[in-house]
Amino acid sequence: MAIFSDSFNRADSTDLGSSWVEVSGDWSIISQQLSPGAAGGTIILRAATAMDSSDHFAQVTIAATTAASQGVWIRGNSNISSGYLWRNNGSSWDLFSVVGGSFTVIGTYAAAAAPGDVAKVQAVGSTITAYVNGIQRVSVVNTAVTTGTSVGIRSDSTNGVRYDDFAAADITAGATLPIASSTETAQPLTGTKTAALGVAGATESAQPLTGTKSAVLTPAVEQSTAQALAGTKTATLSTAGAVESAQSLTATVTAALPTAGTVETALPLTGVKAAVLPTALEVDTARPLTIPSIGSTAPSPERTYRIPAERRRLAVPAEHRTLTVR
Repeated sequence: MAIFSDSFNRADSTDLGSSWVEVSGDWSIISQQLSPGAAGGTIILRAATAMDSSDHFAQVTIAATTAASQGVWIRGNSNISSGYLWRNNGSSWDLFSVVGGSFTVIGTYAAAAAPGDVAKVQAVGSTITAYVNGIQRVSVVNTAVTTGTSVGIRSDSTNGVRYDDFAAADITAGATLPIASSTETAQPLTGTKTAALGVAGATESAQPLTGTKSAVLTPAVEQSTAQALAGTKTATLSTAGAVESAQSLTATVTAALPTAGTVETALPLTGVKAAVLPTALEVDTARPLTIPSIGSTAPSPERTYRIPAERRRLAVPAEHRTLTVR
């Protein structure tokens, strides 16, 4: 049982080595990938190792793509002018039977190639099956080509196309396997390669979290016991709906008080008050002068002024007045 593979993980070179036969065109290795060059036209590359039987598969990863012919070949003759070709042209995958250089489409899958796609085709008896990323896309019964042991790549020579990880192997007669039935020795990677991964088809056990994750939580449905406040909080309180026992104050509270509804006792004045008094109403009752002699001076009697507004009396001492009689 023959097995052949190449990861192209080696230095850039226009010489692919003894494992390959450049049927046409100038192929090279660039950045650990296979390049068909940029000369234009269609070129062919064949694996130097032939398969042991006409029942085999071949597959290749399309590392970079553009709207150009690119595909993988099986059951070919030495110059790859007959066999089966699974090819994408930028808009669809087409399965061809090739006889004497004449191409006939025997199956189609409408989809453009994408970087990382794995193109695979196999022949087991008269059943020819083609896959993209391990998913069967075309399967037909065809007897146009019954024998051939060469595998390889057919591509337009354009700078936008790159290939990687070519593999081929014989298949046990009568078996239709979507995955290669051979076991190959893993090749060490000397660089980094990136491929588009499909959706996982298995369920794995959840691994424990080793970091912190944040999530939006729904409102709590449980009622918790209120915790004591360790600081000061301020809130606007609504009117109390119940009567509670007054709690003793442990601090000073200041509030705006409404007008007192009780009578308070006036406090005595400890200072001086000033007021504007109305004009006093003076009552001056003149008393007759007792004239001891003409031209003499005698004191007038004492007068009293009464101020009704304040019920006060003003005592005015007697004054000396003189009466002159003419």
